[in-house]
Amino acid sequence: MRLPLNTLPAFRAVAELQNLRAAAERLHLTHSAVSQQIKGLEEQLGFPLFERSGRGIVLNSAGAALLCSVQSALAILDEGVMAASAAATGSEQRLRVSVLPSFAQRWLLPRMARWRTQNPGMSLEIETSQQVVDLVRDGFHAALRFGRGPWAGVESEPLFDMPLPLIALASPETAATLEDDSPETLARQPLLGERDMWQHWFNAAGLRTSIMPVATFNDAGMMLQAAEQGLGITLGRELLAADAICAGRLVRVSPMRVHYDQAQTYHLVYPPSLRDWTPLVALKKWLRDELELSRRNLVTPGSDLDA
Repeated sequence: MRLPLNTLPAFRAVAELQNLRAAAERLHLTHSAVSQQIKGLEEQLGFPLFERSGRGIVLNSAGAALLCSVQSALAILDEGVMAASAAATGSEQRLRVSVLPSFAQRWLLPRMARWRTQNPGMSLEIETSQQVVDLVRDGFHAALRFGRGPWAGVESEPLFDMPLPLIALASPETAATLEDDSPETLARQPLLGERDMWQHWFNAAGLRTSIMPVATFNDAGMMLQAAEQGLGITLGRELLAADAICAGRLVRVSPMRVHYDQAQTYHLVYPPSLRDWTPLVALKKWLRDELELSRRNLVTPGSDLDA
């Protein structure tokens, strides 16, 4: 039996979205065209792949069994096309990367000039998102993700050997109003960030107290910016705060560096087929060189406290 290969992208889209209209929008086809492709596939196979009820459509057991193989096969083909496109010569090679907004704002963008100097023939296209994008489907060569991994369908390389320590930070103006750097003094100040992280920090400092931050954020870059503007004291990861500390926009208000068991780290992920692609190899080397430079430039007095 030969499958009509042109119908498989439509089958995958309908199976994943469970909706003909949504699948048609993803594929940039009409609702009727997608419906006809599914019908043609089922006729070729000789059995139905979906259960239809009113306007709804859901996979049956046969469709679910086929979907696993179709997803794998199309992913391999998509990766092959991406690798071929990436290997094609041109006046400038383009590397498209998905990055968390906080990482892009606080660390990556200030270093882009050095990337251009070191890699004049490679264009780095940055798109920020807090969502986990599908690299192959959405046309990305790589992504910087924050989490524990692994992620299905991609290779993952941690950029750090361990989670980044947390340090207490404030604007110079806020720091100047503090009596001292004791945990008791900090506990009386407006605190920015997640309650659990602050609770962990104070517990590690030996202070048992109830914490209620004045504001929380879904983006670490916004939280650090709020601290720079004098809205309170925050806990930040050394890497993201490094430039602000060196520039004097933020100062440390405690010598403690606390490791958080539930903290996660940054990973570079990419399709396996691009592992040895020259622009990606260059990106990996550049990231590691810049991270090492950030570590050397960041002065971190005080003691480490692992809790």
